[in-house]
Amino acid sequence: MKKYSLIFALILIAGFYHPPAARAQSKFDTRLEEAALVVNAIMRAPDNGIPLDFLNRAVCVGIIPSEKKFAFFVGGNYGRGALVCRRGGNGPWGAPSMISVSGASYGIQFGGEGSDVVFIVMNPETAEKLMQQTLKLGMDASAAAGPVGRRAEGATNAHFNAEILSYSRSKGLFAGLSLSGSVVKEDSNANRKLYGRDLTPEQILIQGVVAPPASAKALDGVLEKYSPHGGKPFPKTSATSK
Repeated sequence: MKKYSLIFALILIAGFYHPPAARAQSKFDTRLEEAALVVNAIMRAPDNGIPLDFLNRAVCVGIIPSEKKFAFFVGGNYGRGALVCRRGGNGPWGAPSMISVSGASYGIQFGGEGSDVVFIVMNPETAEKLMQQTLKLGMDASAAAGPVGRRAEGATNAHFNAEILSYSRSKGLFAGLSLSGSVVKEDSNANRKLYGRDLTPEQILIQGVVAPPASAKALDGVLEKYSPHGGKPFPKTSATSK
């Protein structure tokens, strides 16, 4: 009887135990799945969302889903998410590189609540800047609050000239939001856990050395649904660099 009790206890322990690597993988998978939900919720609004004219021009899209661990404080915030680029700059959406964004007060606009943040990268040159470990928006790349609506009638020259257009969504409210002053960083630890080896953002986003993980397929699918074609090719020297 004791023997069977011991076996039963071991089965229970095995069922509740998850190795640290498995837990980490699940966390990053969840982040990607939430990013897909954010983009879909924004774009399915009838007369709201990112103008398709701009989304079709975009080379990359960054998504920072709101999470419970977001720490909003006076004058700033911090969040983690993913950056996805079109393969070659103008092909199908590829594998994500995990990122963090810090420094801007985008949560304050909606009463300090956690917000989903989306930004679109408008040209290959700016996408290449994001391959650096750290990029400060407004200094290393121009950033502006994006126009809202299915079409870009309300867009200004500032929108068309900006390298990055950004948006925030909280409690169903969606608006353009400038991320100027924010710092975008590669989340190298997340990329290592997601892909099982060290990879640079350039290898993931420009060179395309890895396929999208299963958890990124929903995100690629929703981007493909709303913007199957667009972007602009990366320079050949970047796409083929080792």
